[in-house]
Amino acid sequence: MTNKALEISSPVGLIAAGGVMPFAVADSLIARGINPVVFALRGACDPVAVERFRHHWISIGQLGRAVKLFRAENCRHLVFIGTLVRPALSEIRLDWGTLRVIGRVWAAFRGGDEHLLSGIGRILEQAGFRLVGIKDVAPDLLMPEGCLTRRWPDEDAAADIAKGRDVLRALSPFDIGQATVVIDGHVVGVEDIEGTDGLLARVARLRAEGRIRARTARGVLVKAPKSGQDLRFDLPTLGPGTVEGAAGAGLAGIAIVAGNTLVVEPQSMIETADAAGLFVTGLPA
Repeated sequence: MTNKALEISSPVGLIAAGGVMPFAVADSLIARGINPVVFALRGACDPVAVERFRHHWISIGQLGRAVKLFRAENCRHLVFIGTLVRPALSEIRLDWGTLRVIGRVWAAFRGGDEHLLSGIGRILEQAGFRLVGIKDVAPDLLMPEGCLTRRWPDEDAAADIAKGRDVLRALSPFDIGQATVVIDGHVVGVEDIEGTDGLLARVARLRAEGRIRARTARGVLVKAPKSGQDLRFDLPTLGPGTVEGAAGAGLAGIAIVAGNTLVVEPQSMIETADAAGLFVTGLPA
């Protein structure tokens, strides 16, 4: 993968939810001499890991406070990063800055996750900020094209991968999920609100119950962003935990779209896959 990133001004504001990716992005920026400022979402961002960086705590619904902090820190460029459980609108405590644009916030909530993030992004852009993605600020964290593991997909796995990509393209307009499991040409599961981990756990359970009769080490987890998705938001993510889930589900491997998927702890992920006898391959976009 290329390490060429968008020309951006320092500092960069990272609106950080859960998981390790916000801190991997912050480290990537620092390595290139760009200062990150982390705007940590309460209830999601890791309070211990964030201490390594300049940071402020914000709550969902505090658009007014967030905008003031972005401006005070001179963060013209902003990045959404990390995992977040979608809140109900009734659970959010709104500040005056949010109430002034409540119509647009309500419209953003009336749709899938990608619609929500894009809607909030447009509100921030109208306030004078530029929303950028991981591809712009930390391309070194993206999946490269080609197989990363000792095991490679065989002809059966290649056919399952092709069918999985067709399924995800067909589902894209409905903003359902970014992953599916195909075993010997049969679609046995599609990602839903439980996420990829939930999908793999469901496949493992179906195997244990005898609902999936195919032998183990068959089938593929296929992940891809939705067609037409704003790639600044909610990219598919892959890491050691996903590999462990795929192994537990009895799959042969994982196929993800190169350049549009974030990789968490790549060396550990490859070692985990090799130990489990799984392949991990990056597909052409």
